[in-house]
Amino acid sequence: MHNLALLSDAEKNRVELDKQAAYSVWQVKNAKKGYEVFAEIANNISDDDEREFFERAVTKYKAQMGVA
Repeated sequence: MHNLALLSDAEKNRVELDKQAAYSVWQVKNAKKGYEVFAEIANNISDDDEREFFERAVTKYKAQMGVA
């Protein structure tokens, strides 16, 4: 068990980006949103490293959830 309050702001942001990636893949898998949701979120991330982290997380969750 981890206390998320003890994480740095950067680490907290990565946790949030990972959650957004998982949720967006879930939305696509369940036909709640189209694939454009990934670009919409990524385009709103100004930091290149954070955007890349989000995109890697989307790839990870697509594989886990069986989304092509």
